[in-house]
Amino acid sequence: MYYPHEQLACQTYHGDPMSTEPAFVDDYLAALLAQASQLISAEFHEVVRAHGISVPEWRVLASLAGGEAISIGQLAEIAVTKQPTLTRQLDRMAAKGQVERLPNGDGDRRVTLVRITPTGAAMVAKLIDLAREHERRVLEPFGLKRAEALKNTLRRIIELHQRASNAA
Repeated sequence: MYYPHEQLACQTYHGDPMSTEPAFVDDYLAALLAQASQLISAEFHEVVRAHGISVPEWRVLASLAGGEAISIGQLAEIAVTKQPTLTRQLDRMAAKGQVERLPNGDGDRRVTLVRITPTGAAMVAKLIDLAREHERRVLEPFGLKRAEALKNTLRRIIELHQRASNAA
């Protein structure tokens, strides 16, 4: 399997061929995050599909694995899926016995909770191990300290921007 991190990063230079100024997208955080996510996810999605699970199922099962029941809205954020699309996906997964919907314990009938079932947990357990191994290979060139620092920085970015999004 080809891993893009084994090759030096390429930058695109626009305009003057003698310019040392990188193209905007080569230095813009959102573009870099999107490109890295797409490349790394695509590598692992091959493994997911080879195990007979769709990528949307993987995202839902991985997001719910080992955790408590959460709202469909929270799951949509974590799984990076639009809520109407996720609702239809959950219908199919519930019919297969992979997830189950629960009433909200707070009595708010507008909010439905969802959790993984033992069937869903069993389906995703091996893939989670494979995902951790894939992550290890992706991060290995950077060393443990830099890899942890990167993940902590990303968690902090997510936290700060979730707060800003929720406040708006």
